[in-house]
Amino acid sequence: MTNRPHQICTNCVMDTTDSAIVFDEKSVCDHCNTFYSKVKPNWHTDERGRAALDRMVEKIRADGQGKDFDCIIGMSGGIDSSYLTYAAKELLGLRPLVFHVDAGWNSQIAVNNIEKVVDGLGLDLFTEVIDWEEMKDLQRAFFRSGVPHIDTPQDHAFFATMYKFALEHGVRNMLTGANLSTECIRNPIEWMYYQSDSRQIRDIHRRFGEKPLRNFPLTSILWHKVWLPYVRGIEVLRPLNFMPYIKADARLLLMDRFGWQPYPQKHFESRFTRFYESYWLPERFGYDVRKVQFSSLIVTDQMTRDEALAELSNPSYDKETIGQEIEFVANKLDISVEELMNYMALPKKTYRDYRNQEEVYRFGARIMRMVGLELGGKR
Repeated sequence: MTNRPHQICTNCVMDTTDSAIVFDEKSVCDHCNTFYSKVKPNWHTDERGRAALDRMVEKIRADGQGKDFDCIIGMSGGIDSSYLTYAAKELLGLRPLVFHVDAGWNSQIAVNNIEKVVDGLGLDLFTEVIDWEEMKDLQRAFFRSGVPHIDTPQDHAFFATMYKFALEHGVRNMLTGANLSTECIRNPIEWMYYQSDSRQIRDIHRRFGEKPLRNFPLTSILWHKVWLPYVRGIEVLRPLNFMPYIKADARLLLMDRFGWQPYPQKHFESRFTRFYESYWLPERFGYDVRKVQFSSLIVTDQMTRDEALAELSNPSYDKETIGQEIEFVANKLDISVEELMNYMALPKKTYRDYRNQEEVYRFGARIMRMVGLELGGKR
């Protein structure tokens, strides 16, 4: 956070709570300008996207010949991964194995949604359960470190486990619901640091953890960005970027077809993420991730700026039930409510206060943009 006068973009709802935000002479932010100048012109969901998608599907089918499934889809029960699972089976004719990582924080709605979609499509579900004692210890360590990005252990476990499974079972194609339609504007790095930085995870755990990480899945950027794709041929694919994907339409389809239940906010399929994004980030640091989520929908014409501002005028958490949420998180982590609230008052730290690989990520991102493999906006 800086002492800059508060300013909000005149096009979206990003503001100076992103300390690195830059505005042009019309007070339009660099998030928007990057989208309109670099992302939108190179993002195709028309016949060009369909042609690219057809080539992707052809490769997936060829790689999967003779196997029980031709790709794996990481499914959280959220709207993006749920719609991707439907699209992969019904629209693209693929044979996916649905892969779910249980990090101990699934909401009951998420459990129900996964079951409804998987059963409705007649697919197989594989669930990997993370060692809960190690997960708790690592999450408590992140609380004690004082950083904003306390959801890192959960996110890291998700994709590290998927990579490990793909490698062990010879799966060359991993499908993810990540997409430009609802995620083209990214969380500033000071809000959510790179979840795959195992150097930072190890350093924070070394300083604040209490037990060794023997079973917790760890990956590294060089392993999953270089070794796996370029040596072992394992690719992470984002099919939703090549087809029309409108959040409201996807929600209706999932509800009508499978009885899927929507969440109050994106990523709320996890009870921990719900606490983290709705309470921890805005109350302790002043970071409201709804600004990022709504701004993505604004620039892709799925939400108006006035609608976003109206939503943002309300708190991101339910004042009537937040006490129960705090108690739930504390109990799950085997700490008292008092201890959890004491974490809220710790000196504020950033990822820069601990060992990290930020320069590796920035260098990789520059290379990816230069060769046209990265269309996403700045972080």
